[in-house]
Amino acid sequence: MASLSASLKLKKLSRGGAFSCRKWNRSYSKLSHAEGERDVEEVPSSGICRPLSEILKELNKKVPDSLVKTRLENDGFPIRYIPWHVVNRVLNLHAPEWSGEVRNITYSLDAKSVSVVYRVTLYGTDAEIFRESTGTASVDDTSYGDPVQKAEAMAFRRACARFGLGLHLYHEDAS
Repeated sequence: MASLSASLKLKKLSRGGAFSCRKWNRSYSKLSHAEGERDVEEVPSSGICRPLSEILKELNKKVPDSLVKTRLENDGFPIRYIPWHVVNRVLNLHAPEWSGEVRNITYSLDAKSVSVVYRVTLYGTDAEIFRESTGTASVDDTSYGDPVQKAEAMAFRRACARFGLGLHLYHEDAS
């Protein structure tokens, strides 16, 4: 896989020792230097100089089968999914400037289930966009961590699927 990394240059300015951050110009492979700069240090940052269309194109690619897991539901029906930590790594690779946050945690009135709303935001050079989704878990189900953790992981994966990451798994069931 070709590396889509860009570089940032941290430059210690001669005035006051402050640091500024400049994007590496990938088209010409050089950086335009401001007068009076010294002590240049390169800091790698994969994809920070990419428009959202490029990030979304990468996220919409099929995830390799080696990263997909299968679990059996209570009714014996197999469900294919991508573990949350794999989704996290894919985001770090293709959209390292992403952010995520739990927006809401709600317990049902009968206290038998918990729902989590999770927001994922992607940042590109041209814009930023977010997607939210929910995940719900039974309070009695402790097969995967605590119920809030399970609901959060589910909501996180679903929010990422709204960007296209792993979306092909949802379409496999329909065919």
